[in-house]
Amino acid sequence: MTQSYRITLLPGDGIGPEIMAVAVDVLKVVGQQQNLTFEFNEALIGGAAIDAVENPLPKQTLDACKQSDAVLLAAIGGYKWDTMPRHLRPETGLLGLRAGLELFANLRPAQILPQLIDASSLKPEVVEGVDIMVVRELTGGVYFGSPKGVFSTETGEQRGVNTMAYTVAEIDRIGRVAFETAQKRGGKLCSVDKANVLEVSQLWRDRITDLSSEYPDVELSHLYVDNAAMQLVRWPKQFDTIVTSNLFGDILSDIAAMLTGSIGMLPSASLGADGPGVFEPVHGSAPDIAGQDKANPLAQVLSVAMMLRYGLDQPAAADKVESAVLTLLAQGYRTGDIQSPGTTVLGCKAIGETLIQILNQG
Repeated sequence: MTQSYRITLLPGDGIGPEIMAVAVDVLKVVGQQQNLTFEFNEALIGGAAIDAVENPLPKQTLDACKQSDAVLLAAIGGYKWDTMPRHLRPETGLLGLRAGLELFANLRPAQILPQLIDASSLKPEVVEGVDIMVVRELTGGVYFGSPKGVFSTETGEQRGVNTMAYTVAEIDRIGRVAFETAQKRGGKLCSVDKANVLEVSQLWRDRITDLSSEYPDVELSHLYVDNAAMQLVRWPKQFDTIVTSNLFGDILSDIAAMLTGSIGMLPSASLGADGPGVFEPVHGSAPDIAGQDKANPLAQVLSVAMMLRYGLDQPAAADKVESAVLTLLAQGYRTGDIQSPGTTVLGCKAIGETLIQILNQG
């Protein structure tokens, strides 16, 4: 029986349209092989939307995303819009998209691909086999807590204030996403907090511990965030799935990303309680190479795999996409950003064509 899905495509800016084209071609082929059909709807976001309608997130785009089964985003931003007022910057459109779709969970994998192990700045014996998923709470914590701002004290001195706050409901919902993610992976979850000095973190630890009784097949551990940062560099293979707050997740996910040595290979997913998730590469829009066929589309392709696995519940299709990427790398094909001696450098389009060949051969 054929499954049908509506996918909103947000190519965005810079290299976005180029890498999106490769990802869509891969998705179409995998769909044919797995009895999946896709209805695509392309919409504007970021700088492209600013140029077209003077709004980084037009209402039509948000409406289209809400009516989709999943949203595939490429990249936004660029030097062209850096000096514009905050409400007219591309990043404001991305924040509006997350808020409009009520996306509260960000999933960032950091996997050491055997073919790219030399790209890591750490020793091969430290990073070999690393496969980590960081589950970051996305809409609460110190970035959104109140009060916040710069205030004047009674003496006239300025004082900056940000508030780290979480409710039980906010902790429980991100906790459940993390436990369910761990169930799909290695069955180990490490919750990261600062419960020794922060009351909000003590509540976080208490709630995650209570939730663990609902997931007896997941092994739960706890670490303070400073120790977790150290352990990620010292011995990252000890981690499977990590769950943490907005601020700590922002930091730890970037540390985990750099274990791989190549941000151009990393996808991500942002999920809500229901409705469509947003799936996108971690890297930026790289306007300096836009239109030159130099972009690396593999993070975008791996974002397709995350969409299939976590957004559409099609793990077999996700496996095929990930396997094709691994095969391409094993055959020695690279884009310029990840080339090494003895490899063959291909452009963005040629990488896509090679992936299609590999999928058709499989």
